[in-house]
Parts: sequence; C-alpha cells; structure tokens
Amino acid sequence: MAQNNTANSLMVSFEKAYEKLPPLPTGVKDFLVMVAPWFALIFGVIGVLGSLSAFGLSTVLSPLVALGGGVGVATSLMVVSLIGLVQSVMMLVAFPSLMKRKTFGWSMLFWSEVLAVISSVISFSVVGVVLTLVWFYFIFQVKSYYK
Repeated sequence: MAQNNTANSLMVSFEKAYEKLPPLPTGVKDFLVMVAPWFALIFGVIGVLGSLSAFGLSTVLSPLVALGGGVGVATSLMVVSLIGLVQSVMMLVAFPSLMKRKTFGWSMLFWSEVLAVISSVISFSVVGVVLTLVWFYFIFQVKSYYK
C-alpha cells in the first residue's frame, strides 16, 4: 500500500510541475493521442530487439572492459540494457490500452519514461534526461484523453 501511495505522489508531483507549462493546441493533442499507440508499438519492438542485442553484446564484452579497469562501465552497460528491455516491454504492454484510450496505457507510458530517466542518469546522459523531461510534457498534455 505504501508503494502505491509513493507512486501516486510521484505522478502527482510530476503533474503539478507540468500543468504550469503552456498547453498544446487541441489538434496537436488529438494527433499525439492518435499516433501514441503506434509509436509505443514501433519503439517497443525496436527497443526489445536493441536491448537484447545490447545486453548480449555487453555480456560478451564485459570481461574485456573489466580487465581494462572499467568495471563500472561494464556493470552500467548491463543495467541500462536491462532497464531498456523493461521499458520496451512496458511500451508493448501499453499498446492495446492506448488504442482503447485507457488510463492503464497512459500510466505504462509514464512509468516507461520514469525508467528512461533512471537509465539516462545511470549512463550519465544529460541529453537523455532533457529529452525524457520533454516527453513528460507531451505525456501530461494528453492525460485527459485517457479514461
């Protein structure tokens, strides 16, 4: 129960931060809601394939990287690959609900983006964090479309 309250408070705090930003025009929101399921499907499939490839490659190369003194790099490569896999699966799971405009699909996209922020922080990617924060703006702009 405490985890659910923490998750809801995180979502509410994000929502409060993003509701202060200017709203998108209705036509843009309609377009985003129309293409969101297809983006989730396409990037979910690409993400699963890419994450499995990256995880396999990092597993093979980790001993060599570790020998070179990059134990942290080797570990972060595997962790980021696994997070990417979970994130991509979440997008695939969100697809049917996004097509039906259900809140479950929207929340799966939200949590997928939370994982993207975590992944970007682990890999020290400032650009990744900034892009994910921009995606949060779009996600919160269309939240009212999902019931």
